[in-house]
This record gives sequence, C-alpha cells and structure tokens, in this order.
Amino acid sequence: MENKKTIMPLAERMRPQSLDDYVGQDHLVGTNGILRKALQQGYIFSMILWGPAGTGKTTLARIVANESHAHFVSFSAVLAGVKEIRAEVENAQKLLDNEGKKTILFVDEIHRFNKAQQDGFLPHVESGLITLIGATTENPSFEVTAPLLSRLRVLVLKPLQNEQLQKILVRATKAQEKQEQISVKIEPTAIDAIATLADGDARSALNNLDALFSMLGANNDGVYEITLADVETLLERKLLGYDKSAEEHYNLISALHKSVRGSDANAALYWLWRMLKAGEDRLFLARRLIRMAIEDIGNADPRALSVAISAKDAYHFLGSPEGDLALAQATVYLACAPKSNSLYVTAGKLNEIIDKTGTLPVPLHIRNAPTQMMKNLGYAKGYQYDHDFASGYAGQDFLPEAIKQQVFYEPTSRGFEKTIKERMAFFADIKDKKKEEPV
Repeated sequence: MENKKTIMPLAERMRPQSLDDYVGQDHLVGTNGILRKALQQGYIFSMILWGPAGTGKTTLARIVANESHAHFVSFSAVLAGVKEIRAEVENAQKLLDNEGKKTILFVDEIHRFNKAQQDGFLPHVESGLITLIGATTENPSFEVTAPLLSRLRVLVLKPLQNEQLQKILVRATKAQEKQEQISVKIEPTAIDAIATLADGDARSALNNLDALFSMLGANNDGVYEITLADVETLLERKLLGYDKSAEEHYNLISALHKSVRGSDANAALYWLWRMLKAGEDRLFLARRLIRMAIEDIGNADPRALSVAISAKDAYHFLGSPEGDLALAQATVYLACAPKSNSLYVTAGKLNEIIDKTGTLPVPLHIRNAPTQMMKNLGYAKGYQYDHDFASGYAGQDFLPEAIKQQVFYEPTSRGFEKTIKERMAFFADIKDKKKEEPV
C-alpha cells in the first residue's frame, strides 16, 4: 500500500509548517510583518485573509495555529452550516475550561456564509472564545457583514511573484527527489514557464509540476527530465518569447499599452495577438484594456470603459477562440478613441491634497440634518436646492473652506471632454456672477 504522504497532491505535501518556510507575503510575515510580530508577542487576533487563489491563505492560517499552539479547526463555507459551527464552539469552550487551550476556527470561502451564519460568530469572537480566521477571494467589505467585519482585521495577500513561484518549484523538485528516491533534471526555462503559467498561484504551479512528474517517465539513465518543450506540449500552453525572467511578458504588455495610448490600432492588434498566442491569461488582458480605458481615455470618450468591460464579459461568456475577437474589437476601439489622462492626473492631485490637509470637516450647509439637534447646530442651514434655479445650478461652494478654491479636474479639449470643459466653464461663469435667483 502506498504511503499516505506519497499519494497526497504535491501542493499539499509542500505546504509550509512555519513562517520561515513560507514564501511570499513579506508585508505580513517578513521581519517587520504584522503577523510575524503578533506571533512573536503571543498575540493572535481574528482576521480575514483576502487574496487570490493559491497565495497561501490556508497555509498561513495553519501556521498561525501551529506557532500559537492553538487547537485548529477547519471549515469550508460550502459544506459546513450552523450546526457544525455550534458543535465546534461548544468544543472550544471545553478545551478552554479543561486544558486552557485556545481554538482557532478557520473558515475557507467565508464569503459564502449567509448573514445569519456570519452573525453566529459574533458573540464568540467578541468574547475571545474563538479566534476566527476567514479566507476569501472576494472583497470582504462587500461579502462579510459589517458587524463581523468590524471585529476582524483584514490582511491582504498578494499574487506571488514569478521568482517566488520559481523558489517554491525548485524546493518542490528537491523534495520530490528525496521522497521518491529519484533523480530529476529540470531546465530553468521549464521552471520559469511553469511559474509564468501559474500567474501568481502557487497551488496551480505545484499542480502543474505534479502533473508533469506523473506524465513523464524516467529516461534510459533513470532520470526524470523536464524541458520547456515538455511544459508547452503537456500543459498545452505555448509561451512565445516569455523568457527566463518573464521580462518579455512585461515588454509585450507595455508594447500593447503604449500602442493603444499612441492610437496605433495596427500595432496594438499585433502585440495583443502575440500575447494571445503565447497563452496569456485573457482576463489579465481584459483588465489591462479596462485600465487603458480609464487611465488614457477617460471622459474623452466615456463609452471606452463600457466597450472594455463588455469585451471582458463577452470573453467570459464565449471563451477562446471566439472571445479573443471581443478583446481585439475593444483594442481597436480604444486605440482609435480620443485620449485624455486628466482623471489619472486628478487622482494624483487628490491624493496629495488629502494627505496634506487630512480629514477636513464637511461644510455645515451640505450636511444632512435628520434631527432637531443637528438643525440647531446649523446643519443644512443655507443650503440651496439646485432644482429651484432656472439653470438647475445655484452656484454654491461644496469643498471645505480651506480648499474651496482648489481645482482638481481639468478636462482637455479632446473628444467628449471638450463638452465637459464647456459645461464646467458655464457653471463657473454663473458662480462668479452670482446673478441667478431661485425661480
């Protein structure tokens, strides 16, 4: 009978047991990482681990339990319900009473629990009976109830970098040699290709490596040899020009972005197709097109964002190869659209002024006044209802007093932004003259 450890998937066998073995998320577990410091001080808090698949959320939860010597219970929100939770809470109380041992309750895909199920955790998290660690790929502010979220700290996990995935793959290869008593020879370009195809997902990278080990036998010398050609053939993905450091990946996306920004539809289509043929993730390309629509076109053509999002939805619906044409259609539209980076520049101005001035108070006249006390304090006093004016504009000030003369958004004279610029000038003229009276 095969050893249980041997028949486990490679990704499970390679799961780190300590922070020192953990790869990636240095902002959390590095020397100055918040989680490492908390564990060093013996302080464990309830948290949400939010990040893409394969970034180490479950592993991190297990390590926290190991290093804090807590009882670890793992749930999947897909399979567990209130009954199972209640049973574990009762067991947690017994462990605390009888052994003084704390319980860490790990809930994978916590966003799948409904409101009632999430509310069931509240008293036990608040009392400290359990330390709740939830994992999710979805934005917690949308998927986790506000009362529960207020009692948890959200830790954001980032997609793993190519070099981090390569480190994990090299480590897994050595472990495979030791555990299976075999000799492995794997080309550096093959390691890089597997890492690139994984797109930040360590589980995907290890599963693909595991599949290669399974599909390839030993050669005449008894060596398991894995080449770049094996990766492309057996994983059915060809990486055209994606070199060892993945530099060409960034070169190609840069070429696509700059071609669109430079209004060269012909070149943009060429670079897009190069990436499609290289097996690039279509949703990565769709996200980049959406970014171009926002960053380089903006209100010069407000339809550009809709076109880019529609292309993403069309690819989701059709898949390849038909969906690839939707990405091409959006690329051409974006390349030929009028360009403006006014909103991108505006974001920089806003960040700078808010960092400089802090939380300036909302002017009293535009505050809501639902109670008499608030009215007595001057809330909403002097507010003018714009619809009472012939132009639909009263010419009020809405910025805090300290920055009321500040101009953030300055539209260009290109595309629809020319119309926006004219409208803003129209309103500014009325405001300057202050001639209008309520009708």
